[in-house]
Parts: sequence; C-alpha cells; structure tokens
Amino acid sequence: MDTPAKGSFGRHRKIMPFEPGSCSTEELRDQARTKAAGLNSHVLGYGAVAEAEWAAAGIAAPDLPAMRKYRLERIRAELKRRGYTGALLYDPVNIRYATDSTNMQLWVAHNPTRHCFVAAEGPVVLFDYFSCEHLSDHSGVVDEVRPAVSWMYLYAGELTEMKVERWAQGIADIIREHGGGNSRIAVDHLDHEGVDALARFGISVGNGEAVMESARLIKSPDEILCMRRSIVACEAAMAEMEAALRPGISENELWAELHRGNIARGGEWIETRLLSSGPRTNPWFQECSSRIVEAGDLIAFDTDLIGPYGFCADLSRTWLCGDGQPTNEQRDLYRIAADQIAYNTALLKPGIGFRELVERAAVPPADCFPARYGVLFHGVGLADEYPTLPHATDWTADTPDGVLEPGMVVCVESYIGRLGGHEGVKIEEQILITESGYEQLSSYPLDQRLLAG
Repeated sequence: MDTPAKGSFGRHRKIMPFEPGSCSTEELRDQARTKAAGLNSHVLGYGAVAEAEWAAAGIAAPDLPAMRKYRLERIRAELKRRGYTGALLYDPVNIRYATDSTNMQLWVAHNPTRHCFVAAEGPVVLFDYFSCEHLSDHSGVVDEVRPAVSWMYLYAGELTEMKVERWAQGIADIIREHGGGNSRIAVDHLDHEGVDALARFGISVGNGEAVMESARLIKSPDEILCMRRSIVACEAAMAEMEAALRPGISENELWAELHRGNIARGGEWIETRLLSSGPRTNPWFQECSSRIVEAGDLIAFDTDLIGPYGFCADLSRTWLCGDGQPTNEQRDLYRIAADQIAYNTALLKPGIGFRELVERAAVPPADCFPARYGVLFHGVGLADEYPTLPHATDWTADTPDGVLEPGMVVCVESYIGRLGGHEGVKIEEQILITESGYEQLSSYPLDQRLLAG
C-alpha cells in the first residue's frame, strides 16, 4: 500500500496530517476550509443514479454559474425598480436563490440564524453559522462570509435587546458603506425587535417577499433544466413508491419510499405529508398515518418535493391498490379530475390574465364543488411561488391579478371528491409557459385502470 504523502489527508491516516508547530492557526483554518469546500455536496454533484436517469431522459446539465448570475441580476433589478439599496434575506429558499448555497435548510427555516445581504450596487454578504465559510465557496456570487449574529431567544435569552443592537450595527455598517446614502432595504422575514433596531440606525424596512417573488417569477433556461432534472428524480422516486404499493403496507411506509428516492438522488426535503388512502382521501388534506392500505383503496398524494438543485417537483397522483378493478364511482371521480386537468392545462398561454384564466376554467361538479381544492393554479420554482389563483367564485377584491408570461412555471390542480363521499381523487401537473403556449414538464402516467371505462 502506498504511504500517503506528508500533508495529505489519507483515508485511513490516524495521525495529524501536519507536523506539530509547522502551521499557524490561520493556515490550518485555510487548509480545513479548502478541504471542506472541495467536498461540499454541491461540488460532489448528485451521483451516478441521478446522472444516469438524466442522461436517459436527454436532459443536459445546467450552466450553474450562468444561472447564479441570472438570479443575482434579477434580484438587483427588482431592488432598483422598487428603490431599495439592498435585500436582507432570512428565508432559506430566498438565500438559496441569491447564493445557491445551503446550510441546514429546515433548521434555519425556524431558527433565524443564517441570513444574507444583497446590495443593489455592491457585494453579497452571507452571514453564516460558525465555521461554515466553506459552504458557499462554490457559488461564485458570495463576496464575503461573516459570522451570523443571532438574537433569537435560543441564543440571546433575556438579553435580546443587547444582542439585536450588535446585529443591527453590522447591517448598518454594510448599508453605510454600500448604500450610497439610501437607507431603504427590503427584508423577507424579520421580528419586530429587528425592525425597531434597524430604525434606530435610520434604516427603513420594506417588503422583501415582494422583491424575491417577483425576481423568482421568470425562470432562466438553466433553471428550467434544473427543474426538469428535479422532476425526473421525483418521478423515479414515485415509480419506486408505486412498486412498493401493496395491500398491507401502511401509509407512512409508502410515503417513506418517496423520501428515500428523493434523498438517494440528492434531493433535499418534502414540504408536506399529503398521502392518504381509502376513506382518508375524502376530504382532502389528511396527512399520512399508520392506516393500513387495503386492496381496492384509492391512494392519493401530493409530492411537494424539493429535489436536486433545490427545485420543487409538485405533482399529484391517485392510484388503485391491488390487482382488482376499480368501482364505477372510483372511475367517475378519476375521469372528472383528469378531464378538469386536461381542460385547464389547455387554457394556458402567455398573455392570458389571471382572472380570465380562472373564469374560463373547468370546475368540479355541484356535488364535488363544496369539497374543491383551494386553488386552480399556482406558481412553482424553488418552492410553491406566486401567483396563487383561486376558483372564480373565491376571487375577492384583494386577489391580485396579472398575466402569464413566458418562463413562468405553474401547477394545475384538481381534487375531486363528493361532499360526504367515501373517497376522492387528487391530480396535479407542472407546466412551463412558453413563447407560444405551454409545455407539460411532468410526465408520470395516470392510472390506466381508473381511466378505463
């Protein structure tokens, strides 16, 4: 066996990879950062299974540096349009969009530690968890990493007022240096202590969600490639889940197959637990349980899956469990849902107004309408996104109107279950708005037994 060279990190080496006293603390930190950066999951990629499936599907690799540049330009253009000097972002999905870096995404979603500042004219400064500088070295768009000052109670206790002042001072220093005299910033999520502390430094806070949702609205070609790959990974995991479906399996066990398939392909998480069977499919929004699936049951689910590249694959299907034939009622419900999806998808095109779209849309029949799904269409990207389009009867004075544009991606939704009925059917497709119409990105087949007849 070859002996590892001095200074290397051999796999089985059990002694220190350096001579004691030969390196300073800063040199050792740099070495550790370089090593960790080269082993970051974003650098290592998604693995042989995912890559083989993407190659078989003929989906090219996205140009990630170009995608990151596009996103940053979108954010900065929106900041300038709205008169902000920068954006302070806490939502991990927004940070992913701005920096294409991740760190404990679900943890930081409810523990406001990691944040970043995107200057309209100036740097991108990432405030990250202790000793995590290596997590964004791959991105090429993060100019500086600073230690995050977190003033949530977990860290500050009863000293929040003191700690929030130190946090606000750091933000104020950036704005003073790069704001050009403009002290208006956009913030996506911030407790009132933070707003008040910034105000004491003369900084006013506006709606960062409006900035980020508007920036994320139009996807670049590279983002669409990422989304295509995420959907392929999701549908491969769905196939594994369908192969595991048999009488006697629990809903939880079945749902776990989707999680396993997503993680195995480098996906990140699933936002909900929306899978139910038999009588739990009506009404909708039962999350998966220990119920044992029986032969002849309908199984309905909504993936809500954050897959490779952080892109959402939001698809719904309903399957029949077992080798038998569906009942007439099951076929009727399924046909209504499939027809509604097909009809409403065919309406999609650039330039159509949101309200016109919902007014022209097919809706569930009268005995299913009270149990309808809450929306007909919604945007999707790194997660569910703007816009959300309700049924025409649910349109109110505060429902925002707009138009579909090329580069938007929307999901078309249908839930069909009779009010007070035994079962229901959920179907959802993911659709790209093109220059001339639309392209359906999702392709997982519908259940042919339920379509027959």
